[in-house]
Amino acid sequence: MMKKRKGYPVYPLTAAQKFHIFYQDMCPKKEVLNIGTSLTIEIELDREVLRQSIRKAYERCDSMRLRFAKDKEGNWYQYVVDSDDREIEFVDFTGKTMEEAEKIMTEWTQIPFKRQDSPMNRIVMIKTPDGYEGVYLLVDHMTMDAQSLICFLKDVIELYASTVYEQVEPPKEMASYIEQLQKDLAYEAGSRAKDRDAEFFHKLIDASEPIYNGIDGRKKLEAERERCQDPELRAAVNVSDSVDSALDVFHLEAEPTARLTKFCEENHVSLVCLLLMGLRTYFQKMNGNDDVSINTAIARRATLKEKKSGGTRIHSFPFRTIISPEKTFMEGLCEIRNLQNEYFRHANFDPVSYFAYRAKKYPVKPGQTYEPMSLTYQPLTMRENQLDRLGDIHYRTKWYPNGATTQAMYLTVMHRTEDNGLDFSFEHQTKAVSREQLEYLYYYLCRIMFRGIEDPEQKIEDIIEAV
Repeated sequence: MMKKRKGYPVYPLTAAQKFHIFYQDMCPKKEVLNIGTSLTIEIELDREVLRQSIRKAYERCDSMRLRFAKDKEGNWYQYVVDSDDREIEFVDFTGKTMEEAEKIMTEWTQIPFKRQDSPMNRIVMIKTPDGYEGVYLLVDHMTMDAQSLICFLKDVIELYASTVYEQVEPPKEMASYIEQLQKDLAYEAGSRAKDRDAEFFHKLIDASEPIYNGIDGRKKLEAERERCQDPELRAAVNVSDSVDSALDVFHLEAEPTARLTKFCEENHVSLVCLLLMGLRTYFQKMNGNDDVSINTAIARRATLKEKKSGGTRIHSFPFRTIISPEKTFMEGLCEIRNLQNEYFRHANFDPVSYFAYRAKKYPVKPGQTYEPMSLTYQPLTMRENQLDRLGDIHYRTKWYPNGATTQAMYLTVMHRTEDNGLDFSFEHQTKAVSREQLEYLYYYLCRIMFRGIEDPEQKIEDIIEAV
């Protein structure tokens, strides 16, 4: 018999949600799961229509009305309430500087949510000092990921535009969160697919033990080997004793970005493959290992229903490649693409189970890892909606740091709304990785990628030598 809370059916957490709980529990700063963003447009908005559009978007998106509660055993579960009639506030930053406005929104992003039976998001209508208007949105990662958050904001804008402008059609329906949740839970409960996925990942893990590659060479690994008095040790500690983080963003201009995307289209590889190839080649150069592991996030939104159902669907796994420097850049890219396709096929597997299985197979001390960083690529941009029909309206998106991370370094690559160039956003523990180290990594990552696409038939060792 399905239990209820406050009259609503309750459901267990999904694997993706358990993964978030898993690292939030280890983190002294509970705001580690906060995602804060703003979307503003260079026109005067009708505030009442905007408020109604936000309300309607809440009605259409189940996971914005998600609530959590703990049972007597201390396990979290979830349920969706019918309506959310909180007041939608308006904050006018006129008279402040942009820096002051951004500082305030960053402070908002660093306030953790109360989890028990409470709303897990906050939306504020804003007007920026330079006259742009729109919304600031804060969500908890347990309820949304970056893709569903962008999807929600697009819905707000399209609902608004279709009310105000005759030539804009209303957006199509969103998909049911509960329906996708039930599919995920059925998979978790035991299915042929789950067994196949487990077999795939177990085989990968069983093949051999990975090795840690440092951002600036083998220093950390060598220090760890000395500390543990184990010259064969392959894992190292790359986090610091503090979870305090900073966000450093590097901007790649529109023209070089277009060269990267054109190369990807012409050679049928995704941009994420090119980014992985660039990163692993950088670590290969710095550490002298052909064997490189990087954590990679998979969105698990292949179908339209998955894309539009909200919630958090990201699974993150170590992505390990062993590529000889005698191979060509293109051969390396193809290996990455083939492996990525296999990962996509098996990506419903629970990442917590992955790490548990690996820790049994290769017992390392707490805090030791093989992966120096994580990578996420966000293909979704706000450009893909009907606003393009309204002529040349300028709009801006901005992400605000929550100030905490359990990882040493997390790179998110996204397209800028203004010109479709790429932003490389490094969230990093300030005590583990410095801005100077990131500048160095970013500089060489770009050199490797551009050198590689200029002549994809050259050997990796020649690229490493040349850059």
